[in-house]
Amino acid sequence: MADLNLEAMSLKELRQLQRDLAKAISTYEDRHKAEARTKLEAIAKEMGYSLADLIGVEVKTTRAPAVAKYHHPENAGITWSGRGRQPQWFADALASGKTPSQMET
Repeated sequence: MADLNLEAMSLKELRQLQRDLAKAISTYEDRHKAEARTKLEAIAKEMGYSLADLIGVEVKTTRAPAVAKYHHPENAGITWSGRGRQPQWFADALASGKTPSQMET
């Protein structure tokens, strides 16, 4: 490995070296994790299992976007699904006497 004179390097060069080192470390770790995973998968396969069976990997499901249930009283392009925090326009409409059923899409 080349000897680096850190004292002679500019701040820009030091920061570039830091980025290069971080990338090299990350690449090294990723490579070794992939090797370990391959070895573990081979061992699990020899024993008749998949690695996912042994470690109990859960598959995350993604929810589809909610369908709009309510629309803004003056601008029908603004909608709310009825999930999560109530939008201010919805709260204002309720305060002015509107009912949720009047704003349903």
